[in-house]
Amino acid sequence: MSQDPLPKYVLVTPTRDEEAFIGETIASVVGQEHPPAQWVIISDGSTDKTDAMIEAAAAENPWITLVKLPLREGRCFGAVARATKIATEKLTVDDYEFIGLLDSDLRFPADYFSLVLGEFAADPKLGLAGGRVLDPGDEGKAAPDNLTDVPGAAQFFRRECFESLSEIHAIPEGGWDMLTCVESRMNGYNTRLLTDLIIEHLKPRNIAHGGIIRRRWQCGVRDYVLGYDPLFETVKCIRRLRQKPMVVSAASWWVGYLSAAVSRKPQAIGGKLRDFVHTEQRQRLKAAFSAR
Repeated sequence: MSQDPLPKYVLVTPTRDEEAFIGETIASVVGQEHPPAQWVIISDGSTDKTDAMIEAAAAENPWITLVKLPLREGRCFGAVARATKIATEKLTVDDYEFIGLLDSDLRFPADYFSLVLGEFAADPKLGLAGGRVLDPGDEGKAAPDNLTDVPGAAQFFRRECFESLSEIHAIPEGGWDMLTCVESRMNGYNTRLLTDLIIEHLKPRNIAHGGIIRRRWQCGVRDYVLGYDPLFETVKCIRRLRQKPMVVSAASWWVGYLSAAVSRKPQAIGGKLRDFVHTEQRQRLKAAFSAR
């Protein structure tokens, strides 16, 4: 007796100047046991061989669609959200049940999407899931404590969950992926990090935005803009004191948050969504301290 076919899914990917890595991502998607019905790749003003590599793959796989955007100056976290929005508008397949947001510098096994879809089949309330994304050097690193937030590099949604989101927030400081997780839960869906499914991130995340100390400082600024609870942020930074480079990494993170607060940097969210963020963070703090 044959099994029911796996449901139809689509993928969207923003990319810019990723000729060194996008070939691995293309190979990973093309090699899936259950490939997508459509994959829209938005080239955000690429000037290297990225477009040519995508075009070559599309010539052999008609379900790959390349959309080219004009060249723009500089890099910005918000550009990823804007490109993702454009990509979803370019989808021509209408009857999909799931949609995945995928970075262009990843490598993952051939059964990845089949296994992810199996998780959704087992939990009708699961709205957003994705594998654990490991940067170079993260092999053997302990799984994170928070198993409900899925990194934006590989977020995979049930369609109705994705369509329940108010938007993919184009935040210059980054963090749109945290908000998709939070808003999905606020809308009544489960979100889950699938720690047994490993995705290789082929370069350190956000490397284009500076060295590690600069990136840690920027993470603190991002957390303030996202409306993180001050107590939660403080405890988080204390727990990161042993993260390399020791002390300096956590201190840079906290200084970034504090500097954004002192300068009254505009926050990206408010109202019900911000209240929900604070409620979740306080619940996590309570659970952490009660477990001691």
